Amino acid sequence: MNEQEKPKRIRERLELRLPVRVHCRETPDFEWSEVTRLLDVTPFGAGFTLKRPTERGRLLHMTIPLPRQLRVFDHVEDQYKIWALVRYVRPLTTAEDKTLSFEVGVAFIGKRAPASFEQDPAKRYEIANSASETGMSAIREMADALEASNQRTHTRHNIPVPLSLETFTEKGEVADIESTVTENISRGGATVYTGLDVPVGRFVRVNSPEYNLTVHAVVRGRSKGAGGMPRMHIEFIDREWPVD
Repeated sequence: MNEQEKPKRIRERLELRLPVRVHCRETPDFEWSEVTRLLDVTPFGAGFTLKRPTERGRLLHMTIPLPRQLRVFDHVEDQYKIWALVRYVRPLTTAEDKTLSFEVGVAFIGKRAPASFEQDPAKRYEIANSASETGMSAIREMADALEASNQRTHTRHNIPVPLSLETFTEKGEVADIESTVTENISRGGATVYTGLDVPVGRFVRVNSPEYNLTVHAVVRGRSKGAGGMPRMHIEFIDREWPVD
C-alpha cells in the first residue's frame, strides 16, 4: 500500500508523554486507579501502558492535563476527565516470557458513561457504526459476556492441570493465593475448582509450574460441579494456553 492509499486519520497521533490517571471499576465493589503516562493521543483516543490487566471492551475513566486544542469539552478545566473504551490490550513481556505490563489503546467516548455501565461495570462494549455528535466514538453493548464465552472456538480438554490462582488488592498487590486444579482447559480459557469468592468481572493471575506459564484471565462465570463444589469459569486475556 503506497502513501496515497493509506487511510487518513482525522487527526494524527501526537507523542505526548503526559501523565494520566486511569480509573477502572472491575465490579460494583472493586475498583482501582493507576498513574501512568500517555504514549500518544488524539482528540478521539490515546495509547498508554498499565501494570494492571484489562480487556478489550471495558470502559476506563481517564484524567489528563490535555492541551485545550485537543479537547472536545471542558476547555477551561485544568484536568480533562473523559471516559474511554478499550480497543486493544497487548502484553509487554520480558525475555523470560513474563508479562510485566500491558500496552492499551482506547477510544474516547465522552464525558459520561452509559447508564448500563453504572448498573454493571464489568459489561463490555464495542464501537457502533455511527459517531456521536462530538465526533467521538459511539458505543453499544457487546453480547452477554457469559453467552459470548460459551461460543468456544477452542476444544476443551477434560484434564486436571495443577495451578495457582492469584487475586489483587486495589493497590495491585497480591491479595489471595490458592493452589487448585482445572476441571477442563482450552487454549482460550478454563474451568477451575476454587474456594475463592471472586465475582464475575474480576481479573486474576494464573500460574502453572507444569507449563512454566503465567497467564492473566478474567472471571466470566461461576457455577457448582458434582457434590456442590464451586467452580470458576475464566477466559485468558494475554496469551493462549499451549494444550493442543
